[in-house]
Amino acid sequence: MSNAPSLDLTAFPRYSLIEGPTPVQYLSRLSKQVGDVDIYVKRDDLMGLGGGGSKLRKLEFLLGEALAQGADTIITVGARQSNHARLTAAAAARAGLQCELVLTRMVPREDDDYIHNGNVLLDALLGARVHDLPGNADAMAFAQNRTDELRKAGRNVYVAPMGGSSAVGNLGYAACAAEILEQAHTLGVSFDRIAISNGSGGTQAGLVAGLLAMGENPTRVVSYNVLATHDNTLSNTQLKAKETFALLRPDAPFPIESVIVADGQRGEGYGIPTDAMREAVRLLATTEGLLLDPVYSGKAFAGLLHDIRNGTIARGSKVLFLMTGGLPGLYAYRSAFE
Repeated sequence: MSNAPSLDLTAFPRYSLIEGPTPVQYLSRLSKQVGDVDIYVKRDDLMGLGGGGSKLRKLEFLLGEALAQGADTIITVGARQSNHARLTAAAAARAGLQCELVLTRMVPREDDDYIHNGNVLLDALLGARVHDLPGNADAMAFAQNRTDELRKAGRNVYVAPMGGSSAVGNLGYAACAAEILEQAHTLGVSFDRIAISNGSGGTQAGLVAGLLAMGENPTRVVSYNVLATHDNTLSNTQLKAKETFALLRPDAPFPIESVIVADGQRGEGYGIPTDAMREAVRLLATTEGLLLDPVYSGKAFAGLLHDIRNGTIARGSKVLFLMTGGLPGLYAYRSAFE
């Protein structure tokens, strides 16, 4: 019987989208190449539904709440190549819900691959109705107006935030924190750092809240901002982690210093390739045969490599990198790797 900490989430409605824990794998060749640091990966890219990816964890709780409210339609927002939008469409199809996606062209790319391939191709195949908005549009305001129209027509609509990063959605990564601890216990490994990308803040918020709720050290979770600036990402993630922790431990104070965001990998902006991202994607592909996405995990893995190489991560450390998925994005960024 396991002695690993556990977390009771049975009070929250949940719709099953994931078939058991995702594996943790040791990267022996890469660890040997980069130095005296043991690198493991948590393969959240291996989930089966809709091409897989981390957003399914959040969607289990978001759809649970939506179905508990009697929803027949789900609407969410994101960028043109949003992984969250693609997986929302897949989850809605599985649950028998109508799905509408409000996607903005917030990344300054107009090539055919970016506009029509990758996640956007899959959105259509999964049966979602896509609303294509310019980059400066207020996607959530559009979504709310569309929700009002649908409700007047008799539909019961559930609106999910960007990235699925509400307190309820973030519970998916509180559950993942418990899963990681269980797997670490089974492997006989204690991870000194859990490295992740940070877009809308929910993944880190859930992990931090989950670890805190189980009495574990949350500062081992370090994210790399890829969407907003460092300061905006930090304050946003602190707020989301506090809200998520309040669901788990309503009477306990939340220490904001539990949230750590490392800067330096965003580059010129969200979705804009960097040389460090390209090097990280190619390195993991050629040493371990694993594929990162160019928007989130590619930049975060570049940050992890940077911290190993400059000694920020001490020699002898054991690091877990969360592979969040987003593989379809590679096909939308073909020109970035030519």
